Amino acid sequence: MKRFVYINDEARQDSYCDNRISNTKYTLWNFLPKNLWEQFRRFMNQYFLLIACLQLWSSITPVSPATTWGPLAIIFIVSASKEAWDDYNRYLSDKKANEREVWVIKDGSHRQIQAQDIHVGNIVWLHQNEEIPCDLVLIGSSDPQGICYVETAALDGETDLKTRVVASICANLPSDQLCNVKGVVECPNPDNDITRFDANMCLFPPVIDNEKCPLTINNTLLQSCYLRYTEWACGVAVYTGNETKSGMSRGTAEPKLTAADAMIDKLTVAIFVFQIVVVLILGFAGNIWKENQGLKQWYLMYPAEGPWYDFLIIPLRFELLCSIMIPISVKVTLDLAKGVYAKFIDWDEQMFDPETCTPAHSANTAISEDLGQVEYILSDKTGTLTENRMIFRRCCISDTLYGENNGDALKDGRLLDAVSSSDPDVIKFLMVMALCNTVIPIKCNDGTITYKAQSQDEEALVTAASKLNMVLMNKDSSTADISFNDTKYHYDLLDILEFTSDRKRMSIVVKDVQSGKILLLSKGADEAILPRSHRGQQIRTYLEVVEMYSQLGLRTLCLGWRELEEYEYKDWSKTFQDASCSLENREFKIAQVCNSLEQDLHILGVTAIEDRLQDGVPETIKLLKSAGINVWMLTGDKQNTAIQIGLLCNLIAPEPNGQLLSIDGKTEDDVLRSLEKALSAMKSIIFCWKDCAFVVDGRALEIILKHSKESFTKLAMLSRTAICCRMTPLQKAQLVGLLKSVGYLTLAIGDGGNDVRMIQEANIGVGISGKEGLQAARAADYSIGKFKFLKRLILVHGRYSYNRTAFISQYSFYKSLLICFIQILFSFLSGLSGTSLFNSISLMAYNVFYTSLPVMTLIFDKDISEATVLQYPQILLYSQSGRLLNPSTFAGWFGRSVYHALVVFLTTIGAYADEKSEMEELSMVALSGCIWLQAFVVTLDTNSFTYPQIILIWGNFVAFYMINLIVSTVPTLQMYTIMFRLCSQPSYWITMALIVAVAMGPVLALRYFRNVFRPNAINILQQIEQSSRHVQTNRNLESRIKSAGSYLTHLLTDLRRNRDANYQPLLSDSVALH
Repeated sequence: MKRFVYINDEARQDSYCDNRISNTKYTLWNFLPKNLWEQFRRFMNQYFLLIACLQLWSSITPVSPATTWGPLAIIFIVSASKEAWDDYNRYLSDKKANEREVWVIKDGSHRQIQAQDIHVGNIVWLHQNEEIPCDLVLIGSSDPQGICYVETAALDGETDLKTRVVASICANLPSDQLCNVKGVVECPNPDNDITRFDANMCLFPPVIDNEKCPLTINNTLLQSCYLRYTEWACGVAVYTGNETKSGMSRGTAEPKLTAADAMIDKLTVAIFVFQIVVVLILGFAGNIWKENQGLKQWYLMYPAEGPWYDFLIIPLRFELLCSIMIPISVKVTLDLAKGVYAKFIDWDEQMFDPETCTPAHSANTAISEDLGQVEYILSDKTGTLTENRMIFRRCCISDTLYGENNGDALKDGRLLDAVSSSDPDVIKFLMVMALCNTVIPIKCNDGTITYKAQSQDEEALVTAASKLNMVLMNKDSSTADISFNDTKYHYDLLDILEFTSDRKRMSIVVKDVQSGKILLLSKGADEAILPRSHRGQQIRTYLEVVEMYSQLGLRTLCLGWRELEEYEYKDWSKTFQDASCSLENREFKIAQVCNSLEQDLHILGVTAIEDRLQDGVPETIKLLKSAGINVWMLTGDKQNTAIQIGLLCNLIAPEPNGQLLSIDGKTEDDVLRSLEKALSAMKSIIFCWKDCAFVVDGRALEIILKHSKESFTKLAMLSRTAICCRMTPLQKAQLVGLLKSVGYLTLAIGDGGNDVRMIQEANIGVGISGKEGLQAARAADYSIGKFKFLKRLILVHGRYSYNRTAFISQYSFYKSLLICFIQILFSFLSGLSGTSLFNSISLMAYNVFYTSLPVMTLIFDKDISEATVLQYPQILLYSQSGRLLNPSTFAGWFGRSVYHALVVFLTTIGAYADEKSEMEELSMVALSGCIWLQAFVVTLDTNSFTYPQIILIWGNFVAFYMINLIVSTVPTLQMYTIMFRLCSQPSYWITMALIVAVAMGPVLALRYFRNVFRPNAINILQQIEQSSRHVQTNRNLESRIKSAGSYLTHLLTDLRRNRDANYQPLLSDSVALH
């Protein structure tokens, strides 16, 4: 589908939307119904809404409806308030953008209007440093060459300035004529692809003849970008409002479900099924008791004949009574805790990068605990493991190698002599380095020249050429000036054959103004350039040089050129123009035309660029691998370069400690045989103490995913390390998806726009704010300044977040089950009638206030110190394998709630059985016992105490008594004088002490027995920390301390050796938890 934009024609401007931006989710009229709909799409909210509605039925409700309606309303109000506040801030942001003043051309003159009043077809006039209000096609600029510079960081995260060029059909129009220009732009319907704009433009007479001019993304100014270093520019509005490329790119990312959340959902379903079973059993038993005993008891006043639904009343009463088995506050509590986890990451000063002034940032507050369960890390290389600080080191020109002796070609005397003597081959080589690029030279006030480039490789090449006297002096859309040995050369830039990830090369067609010769200059990967050499040229030396440079871990590019005949160029140029004007499959057609010209090249030589490892990368990878995490490297570099980087950063181990299996082949059959051979070798090696890895390139991976995906998946599950080279962005994402498909929890980390698909595909995406810009960081769940900070992100923040979430979630169920089981026990004393022991206010306060605040103290808890975690990274295995939150651990909490309910109920009944106590007194004694237990349970499970924890735990305990003493002073309430009477009785305090002793005694004894006779790795590490605080240690403790490292290594070894047979992915439905 196409759209036709008529320039400066007000009669046709109403065909499309205006420029009003709206990012709000709600309006005043739809907020309540829409928000209610979203809230109650969740199963848990639907469940509690049903329970709340049933409580309105007075015949069946054992408690006041307020016990459910109150917490439900609080949860709704909190969530709705947050949504309303976020949406109001979006409205203010939209209002500011919509009411911004901009200049447009109307009736041949400049007028100022609000940005929201711009229409498609208007000519918008911009000044330096102004934000671009909509998507424009550039038709004029203050630069005589028709160039302007834009900052696109807000759109794509890339910090380098981009060059935008006036459409060639408008290049020679004077500024006063731009106000009256008429024409039409033929372009696609709105889309979100910010890298592509395939359109055509025609101007109507008398301005210019009706000639079709192709437009690309380089002829556009996109919304949200800024005009820089350009006095003014103007353009035609083609997309406005929410139809701009920026507007079409906006959207809410799909929420990610963590492994812990998935487990909580499964446990919730299990509790729900258990609840239904209990309700059916008690309801059935209650109806039998009613028939046999209840009707005989005159004081119960049962009617002789009830309604037809009478048999449902008791089961429904038990359903309402048991509904608190599923804690209504668990989601709000976890959301609050996760928000705090995210802030801990933002506030971590040890993850602040002083070099770039970049703090760590958590963009996704919902998945922090997944960081502690990562099983696979898939990392980009350039800019992620390396600095992306390119340094020109070596080169080969006409079979002569430079930089071999001192490792720096720029200081090689032979090369310097060749430059001084104007060696023709060296001149051509340096000319390609200086001209075949997208680098922008910028002259400073002191006369020096600096270079702005989108690619660090290009900047390194141009900078190296300038140091060898081939200086790029000036460059615009149509000309370039270079200086060599103080002699200036002028070139017309005729065409640019742009680099793509499929072509893996870039070429430029230039015309030497002095000689009139037309030249094709090319540079690219060896497999994209060397096969295009002219017949008769020997390229064996270059192949060997590329291999040698790769073995040194250097990045290589091959340079070539050829002279074009004028007739040849004219014929090709016409074909290229036709392909450029095509609105369908333009990219494919252009690639075919470019390929036809890039033939019979004269290969000039090879460049080698060094990209150093970031500080701390080897240590970080070693630590992560020790923690049981599998690390893969995905890169676009050559295989040998990637392998050398892998060796340098401890990703793979050299022989004899490691073995690298290669998957390659010239044909499909060769590749598939190589895969089966690697899989067989991996199966035999996995049981040996040997670090085994495999290496595969993009071509082989394409064949494998098409013909033998299952075998490759098996290999991936067995291999702890892999090097995948020559990868396209799509293949990176495919590998992440492959590991996710079998249930592994993946983390992808990268720094560039080509890593975005991989980052978004992974369970957790981490972006590095690097030299390639912020695009990866913006698309990620977390952003960090350096790769080395990943160890703290995973081992410290991830592990603590998982541990805390595991406790908070299971404790929330425990405290709800505790009060529910007491209600069930009481039903056996109340004729199985479904009567509640507790009053409505006490139940509501118990869930919302008394037990919610103490558990939040656990967000500050640390079972072992950060230093210990980093010293013994193997401890991550406990969280990685889900050992703290699974059916087994939940069964322990379930059993504890049953036991504690028995203790509280039986002790209360036993202590007050012979006293003439009111129902409210009995209820308050049982409730007090629960509150005492909560305080001691949280205290016992807390490993490190801080002032906020102490205040929340015991301050809440004191608040319980203060609130109930105040409530006991109100004569109109059932609680009147109850608390005063209880607190004045010694028997009450003795009962509390007895409940705590009987309930917590076995727990303490079991914990002591485990710590002394069967300590796990965490217990041992806690003892190590305790011993470090004392000068003297006993021999028994010293022996345990010495065994800690070997015990943890044993855990890791077992997990490695059993991975192929017994180990299951964390997210797999068949996960085996021990």
